Amino acid sequence: MKTMRKIIEIDEDLCTGCGQCILACAEGALELRDGKARVIGDILCDGLGACLGECPEGALTIVEREAEAFDERAVEEHLSKQGKRPHAAPLAQPPMCPSLAFRSDAPAELSAETQANIAALGTAEKGATPAHTTWPLKLQLTSPDNEKLDNMDLLLMGDCAGFAAPGVMQSQALSGAYLTIACPKFESHDAQVDRLTEILKKRKINSITVVIMEVPCCGGLLFAALKARDNAASAVPIKRMKVSRTGEILEYETVPRSAA
Repeated sequence: MKTMRKIIEIDEDLCTGCGQCILACAEGALELRDGKARVIGDILCDGLGACLGECPEGALTIVEREAEAFDERAVEEHLSKQGKRPHAAPLAQPPMCPSLAFRSDAPAELSAETQANIAALGTAEKGATPAHTTWPLKLQLTSPDNEKLDNMDLLLMGDCAGFAAPGVMQSQALSGAYLTIACPKFESHDAQVDRLTEILKKRKINSITVVIMEVPCCGGLLFAALKARDNAASAVPIKRMKVSRTGEILEYETVPRSAA
């Protein structure tokens, strides 16, 4: 029976057939056909979007449409036919992607390397105040006509990243970066690309640092920034920082132009 629910949609014009999303789909709902990734059956797609962050072109989005209900047993049968190990037993509810699974982690004692990295991002002296106040915080509310963006370093953080790694957010704010936040999982990828493209076309941005969580779906935010840079024909340098659920900086690098 069909119901209105969330499900993956693939933009064939953007898809290059690299197959990265297929590897990320635990249910085997995606296949490469005629050089393009395709959803082979609505009943196999749980719509949680663990594959989103794996697409370098931003071709995958979550839409809400009428579709057959996700069927755990059908997934098990499908995986068995492919020679893959299905779930040991039917689950009481659809499996959850890492970003949705409940965790209760004690705050981590940050490693010396992470503390040094945070310190290097900006002056975090006790009592220091931000060089400016960023408002609004949401990317979609950030106006491309805002002249305060000129000659700024743009800090684009996943919504959850600021809570997981508050030291990163604080240090960047103290150093004068313009902070904006967005969610690559529950917000429109196309809308994020369009807004970033407008900002890069209208404002002189010095650099963009994209801070994402370690969960797969968060990678879509980086791809939005890379796509926007291409759309705007901009040469702005883009850095990627990946943080853990407990606040550790796992990766920090400048993204080469070839990654776009």
